[in-house]
This record gives sequence, C-alpha cells and structure tokens, in this order.
Amino acid sequence: MSWQHIRISRFGGPEVLELVEEAVIPEPGPGEVRIKVLAAGTGFTDTFIRRGRYPDFKGPLPFTPGYELVGVVEKAGSGVVSPRDGQLVADLCMVGGYAQYAIRPARFLVPVPDGVDAAEAVCIPLAYLTAFQMLTRYRRLFPGETILVIGASGTVGTALLDLARHLGLKAIGTCSAVNLRAVEQFGATAIDYRAGDFVASVRRLTAARVGGAGVDAAFDAIGGSHFDRSFACLAPAGTLIGYGSQTMAVGRESLIAAGLGLARLKLWSALSFLYQGRRALWYSITDRRLSHPEDFRADMAALFELLVSGAIHPIVIGREPLTAVQQVHARIDAGGLGGKIVLLPWPASPRALASQSPPGENNGQG
Repeated sequence: MSWQHIRISRFGGPEVLELVEEAVIPEPGPGEVRIKVLAAGTGFTDTFIRRGRYPDFKGPLPFTPGYELVGVVEKAGSGVVSPRDGQLVADLCMVGGYAQYAIRPARFLVPVPDGVDAAEAVCIPLAYLTAFQMLTRYRRLFPGETILVIGASGTVGTALLDLARHLGLKAIGTCSAVNLRAVEQFGATAIDYRAGDFVASVRRLTAARVGGAGVDAAFDAIGGSHFDRSFACLAPAGTLIGYGSQTMAVGRESLIAAGLGLARLKLWSALSFLYQGRRALWYSITDRRLSHPEDFRADMAALFELLVSGAIHPIVIGREPLTAVQQVHARIDAGGLGGKIVLLPWPASPRALASQSPPGENNGQG
C-alpha cells in the first residue's frame, strides 16, 4: 500500500515543498509507534524551518516538515506499553508531521480525549502549549492584570488571547488593520501597529493603572531590536517574555541582531533593579520540553481538558490536503491569517477517521 508525505530536499521558499509517494509503509522500531496522521498543524515555525533559519533544526536533508500532529496509533514497536493501538495521540515532533504516516518515540506522545476534533486538537501541542506555559509558568498573573500580545493575530497570539480570556486577564494585541476584528473577538483591545506608535498607544490605554502605566506582561515573537519597544510597554515590575526571532527568520535582521536581542533580555533581567523591577525572559518550547518533560505532559493534558470543556476555542481557518501545502505556506509567508491552517493527510475528515479506531481506545487524558 502506497502512502504520501511532503519532502524538503533543499531550503527555500514554498516551492521546495514537494509531494512524494512511497511504496512501503514504515515500521516502528523499539520504543516507537507508527501513527496514522489525521491532522498536521502548520504555522510560521514550519516556514522558519523550511527556510533553513530555525536554530533548533538545520537538517539533514531531505526531511518531512511538520512541527505538530494528531493521529491514531496504528502499530507499536517492541517494548512499548503505552500508548495502545487505536489510541488518539498528539505529538510535538518539530519535523515529520506533513505525512500520512509518522514514526514517533512513544515516550513523547500525549493522549487526546474522546470526541475532540483532530484539527482543533493539533492546535494544542505548539501554539497553545507555548501560550499556556508562558502565561502560567514564567509569570504569575492574576485576574484583572493586563498583558500585551505582539502579533496577536498569529497562531500563538490568538492562543494567548484565548487563554487570557479564560484566565480573566485584560489583553491588548497588536496586528494589522485587516485583523483588528479577529483580535477583538477575544475581548482584547486591538492596536493597528502600522497606524502609529503602539508603545504610545499602550501607555495611553493603561494610563489609569494603579502603580504606573504599562502592562504586567508582554509577549514578543518578533525579536531583535523589537524587544526594546515591547520592554518600553511594561509597567513597573512587569515582565517581557520573548519567544521568537521572526525578523531574523524572514531575513529582515541578521543572526547577530537576533543574538543582540537575546542579550538584551538577559541584561534587563540581570539589571531589573535599574528598571523599576522590570525584567525579561526567553522561552523556547523545545528547551522547556527537554528540561521539564513532566510539565510538558501535564500542561498538554490540562489544555485538552480545557478544549473538551469548551473553555478554549482554537481558531482553525482552513483544512487543506497535503497537495495544497505550497499554497498554505505562501499564505503563512504573507502573514495576517488570524488563525491556523491544518493539513488533513487523508481524504476523509478527521472525525470520520477517528471513529474508525476501536471503541473505548481513545479515552486517555495524560
């Protein structure tokens, strides 16, 4: 039986994404499982990897992209006790998701509850987990406090807004004019970053804050020199969390500029006493999973519980086949999507495919 996946043989634009058909279905090795992929998430990080500019992955070539997936365990290798065959699972794989089948280490997989739409579930491992950990493990925020989300219409941006609403936080989000309504639908205040100085806008919106104008926490994936502007939006004792280097990824700033941005974060944190207690931190989901694997599983399970209960609402703006991957990446490169595009490797819907699993198998919550 043949199967399909996307392959990158050289780094570059969307045109380097090619659909490949294989004649033999891969077999899992010891400690591995074969997953029938029902949904593969797409996002800016995938385009970062595609360009060859992602610090945590430089190859080898060729490879199959796809940072996150949701699928059914079809076959387990020797030594695997959990997950079981037929169980619906999620994984943060970095690469390998754009495929009908994926071989993954069993130890990294997190069970997905019954009745969850695979396209919504695949929003959890990268975007929502990043947002959740930054909001809950890097700064203790209380209901009524205010956060600033830079690039609020992106996949992590909308996740931050969704979770902020759930946690009772006030949110301000920067975006382009076309996405103002997408940000406002989360109850956030939207700022068109092209219409003026967003730092001045944030200061004006928070002028009545007890203890001084500014936000309690800011989240910035732009990186480089942009961190300066986000830091300027902080209230006394506020925290800036950087979690990306988008300007470097698309070539608008050099690797040196990105490195200087990271150095600024460390400097501000070390010298917070000079900045009225303001500090800055760096978040990397790959580093965090390696250093705190127990948090990774616990936080994923908590997010799936919120998804099942209807407390959070991932925005899926498109469900596309693997054949549309070049167009999907072109749309991501253009920016301003306001949600996530999910690749569906099989012709049937994720719900229909999930229903083919043995009854009672997909009930793990992690």
